[in-house]
Amino acid sequence: MKQQIEVNGIQLYAYHGCLDEEGRIGGHYIVDVSLTTDFTSAALTDDLTQTVDYVDVNRIVSEEMAIRSKLIENVGHRISRRIFQELKAIEKLKVKITKICPPINGDVENVAIIIKSKASDFLS
Repeated sequence: MKQQIEVNGIQLYAYHGCLDEEGRIGGHYIVDVSLTTDFTSAALTDDLTQTVDYVDVNRIVSEEMAIRSKLIENVGHRISRRIFQELKAIEKLKVKITKICPPINGDVENVAIIIKSKASDFLS
């Protein structure tokens, strides 16, 4: 059986962007992660070791967001790769990174990237 686990609204302050100012000043980000897995055993046994621990997802996202990149596309790729490497029960993954109030000379609330992938995209 396939089920979804979502860790939504991870709020972070990070220093991503192509402008030098973004590296110094930083900005607000929101990360959402959706995982496809089989947590049937965990549901039946009430055993955390039989599913994905949300703490691990949050840790990976936080650690990768702390590494400066020019592009949030790069950060999303790193988050995806690490989740597949460290959380073995994941079959599919969706990572959304939203950059709040990007400095793009316009009244724009946010920009976002979405990466949808499967384990074989990173573990070949």
